[in-house]
Amino acid sequence: MKDFDSNKRREFLKASAILAGGAVLSSLPLAGAYAAGKGTIKIALVGCGGRGTGAAFQALATKHDVQLVAMADAFQDRLDKSYESLFGKFGKAKVNVPESKRFVGFDGYKQAIADADVVLLATPPGFRPIHFEEAVKRNKHVFMEKPVATDSPGIRKVLATAEEAKQKKLNVVVGLQRRYQNNYRETIKRIEDGAIGDVVSGQVYWNSGGVWVRPREANQTEMEYQMRNWYYFNWLCGDHITEQHVHNIDIANWVKNSYPVSAQGTGSRFLRTGKEYGEIFDNHTVEFLYADGAVIQSQCRHYEGTKNRVDESFQGTKGKVYLSANNDGKLWDYKGNSLYDHAGKNDPNPYQTEHDELFAAIAAGQYKFADAERSAMSTMTSLLGRYATYSGQEIKWEDALNSDINLMPDTFAWDAKPKILPDANGFYPIPMPGKTKVI
Repeated sequence: MKDFDSNKRREFLKASAILAGGAVLSSLPLAGAYAAGKGTIKIALVGCGGRGTGAAFQALATKHDVQLVAMADAFQDRLDKSYESLFGKFGKAKVNVPESKRFVGFDGYKQAIADADVVLLATPPGFRPIHFEEAVKRNKHVFMEKPVATDSPGIRKVLATAEEAKQKKLNVVVGLQRRYQNNYRETIKRIEDGAIGDVVSGQVYWNSGGVWVRPREANQTEMEYQMRNWYYFNWLCGDHITEQHVHNIDIANWVKNSYPVSAQGTGSRFLRTGKEYGEIFDNHTVEFLYADGAVIQSQCRHYEGTKNRVDESFQGTKGKVYLSANNDGKLWDYKGNSLYDHAGKNDPNPYQTEHDELFAAIAAGQYKFADAERSAMSTMTSLLGRYATYSGQEIKWEDALNSDINLMPDTFAWDAKPKILPDANGFYPIPMPGKTKVI
């Protein structure tokens, strides 16, 4: 792909601004995609872990005539567990997936996608670019989980596929669910209307105790071990600055209505140092610099027993804002006067809202959602931060986006070797600031 120069970047910013409100773009869907009045909307689930199963629950819980008709996962046990859970909740009326439509293995996604009108993509994010590409090639509407890639070549593939989806008028919703959460929508609408002036600084956080570990089992191949423990390998997860913290980074980009021009920061592997934690860091602190001089500070860590914090704050020339997933949305001026206080205790679940709105658009024959571009750009922002912490260098946006370092294995098979392998003692190589090459 040609270099993403500043003119191309501005085109993406303009498109993201236009699409941010979810305005109806067209009521004329592509021939071959689901059209209004066509009948039951057929769904395929690709990635049957906890998040994929949750996404399927939410899709099937919409008020529309929908049916799950195909499922795919690399692992038989995950697919079986997901199927049993979904069938137990909804029965055959909505979960009509015979064994012949339950596909196991690395290539099962192709068969599952072929059977559907709408595809739910929820595998580990390293696979997102190729799965999204297949879905759009086959003219399917898409819900896909965040993040949408784990390296720069993957981002470029998603951006190219996003452009194809727009040309084909295929709805694409991405699971950055704060974009579908009332307190964020209402509060940021007021920021966009100038309530706190120009945003000049901010802080975004995802500090928590970390996630699960799945011990190595006897006779596992290295590929299976890494796939089972996908969170700890960058080709699958992207590190927690990408897999988790992308939510908060996306809010920074939304509030700024732009993307950073550079980043610098620090990170390390300080407490979670065991071999079971693969190759990722347990903390990242990054300063993202935007074109207007604003600096957004990003912080994420996996430290057990320490203070959790998952929220966002921003400062403008006339006031400040606080946001969180707990339905908070508050604006103040610098005299302490409240400008807006979101009372959202009864707000709808944003995980459900994103499916409600997606399936409503599909059922009505509307082309309304094109989330892939802005989600790719926010994922790229998280990668920019990772590149900065892994290298210890200031990294420019254009250099990061055009990096040709591809983390994905050359072959997807259980006996194939990932690009990162353990040493004789079972430890994986760790990124070293000052030494690690990222672009």
